[in-house]
Amino acid sequence: MIRKRIMTIGLVLAMGMTLAGCGGKKSPLDAKNPVTIEVWNYYNGDQLTAFDNLVKEFNESVGKEKGIIVKSSSQGSVNDLEMNVLAAIRGEVGAAEVPNIFMAYADTAYSADQMGGIVDLKQYLTEEEIAVYIDSYIKEGDFSGQGEIKIFPMAKSTEVLVLNKTDWDTFAEQTGARYEDMADMEGLVKTAQSYYEWTDAETPDINGDGRALFGRDAMANYMLIGSMQMGTEIFQVADGKMTLNFDKDTVRRLWDNYYIPFVKGYFAASGRFRSDDIKTGNVIAFVGSSSGASFFPDVVNRDNQEEYPIEMDVLPCPGFAGGAGYVVQQGAGMVVTEGSEAEIYASVEFLKWFTADEQNILCSVQSGYLPVTKTANDKTAILNSGAEISRNMEKTLPVAVDMVNENQPYTTKAFEQGTKARNVLEYALSDRAAEDRAIVQERLAAGQSLEDACAEFCTDACFDAWYEETLARLQEFESK
Repeated sequence: MIRKRIMTIGLVLAMGMTLAGCGGKKSPLDAKNPVTIEVWNYYNGDQLTAFDNLVKEFNESVGKEKGIIVKSSSQGSVNDLEMNVLAAIRGEVGAAEVPNIFMAYADTAYSADQMGGIVDLKQYLTEEEIAVYIDSYIKEGDFSGQGEIKIFPMAKSTEVLVLNKTDWDTFAEQTGARYEDMADMEGLVKTAQSYYEWTDAETPDINGDGRALFGRDAMANYMLIGSMQMGTEIFQVADGKMTLNFDKDTVRRLWDNYYIPFVKGYFAASGRFRSDDIKTGNVIAFVGSSSGASFFPDVVNRDNQEEYPIEMDVLPCPGFAGGAGYVVQQGAGMVVTEGSEAEIYASVEFLKWFTADEQNILCSVQSGYLPVTKTANDKTAILNSGAEISRNMEKTLPVAVDMVNENQPYTTKAFEQGTKARNVLEYALSDRAAEDRAIVQERLAAGQSLEDACAEFCTDACFDAWYEETLARLQEFESK
């Protein structure tokens, strides 16, 4: 993602965007007495190099002209950054000074905001400047519901359906399966059953050795977005207070379209990520982040046999049949902390420059992330940007861009212990499915039919027990 060009016309345009200042405020900056701002991030490797290169470019151009010096500091991992930020805000012994800007997801930003010292950027942006960003990205930082902007959008991603096209084509040629069959979750389940039965028939002398077609990363996204598509918001948040809406009928449909096909072997998950399962041939399709498509493997090595090359293809993430058009919105943003007027002004100037179309496209798309402005989140703009985009990203980005532009991006609003509540959704269904699938596999090995081996798990009683247990766990995080 390292940029290799010298900014020319694009730099002039970007400078022009910042000359108007912050929200009409008179600039407190003085080029002869530059102000220094520190930005904390969690980047490493190529992403850190790319970010630092952009910081250097800013310092040598707009920053030099306006009197702004930006210093970038990687704090390690996301968890390290969160820990260091909160320790700094609390003023803990040994903690560093609070940075002017730090990267954060909504829950961390909310926690920091509850301690005080987070700037509402709305007063530093004009209505015209705010309007250039995708609406749902701006609203993510509105913790009070009063239109505040506590998170500045920087780069986002959504989910897509990624396929091992090589093995899919063989399956499709012999069975007549089509991409259109997987347009919704119900169709995906039927296609996965067909794939399992087709592969099981390859070895008629071995009982129940069919292979899974599908897996998914980020189970919480499945629960939250799937519920929204069916008209239910699980975590209803107002002023940081969460009311739980774990509707049983909605959750049952989620169960039927993940747990049931999983215990039957139509779905699977064994590696850390589903791209790992693609490489081992454990699945041939998965739903994952658009930014993760860059990790799609080039080869498959099933059961330690000889490797063979594969080609990737990308489709829209399937939703629920008849459901509303919600898609996941994910990705960290930037939070500005209290400081002198010059420091805050300089921070906003840097963020506006960083998210101007040219910079944002070049920095975002090469790693699979999506630009945050309405004009940059455009297939033509991206493909004509001159950014070096890998073949996999060329397939991924147009699909992801369409999903964001043609649907309603959604992310939960921040609330106290929101991360812990989300973790319940992340593991409750997938862990139970994996445990029960292991039992089914033992029974298959002992000679039982798939129907008999799964019988006790495909009952109302099984779902009811899991539902009540999960409901009780989630109720612990409901605001009292």
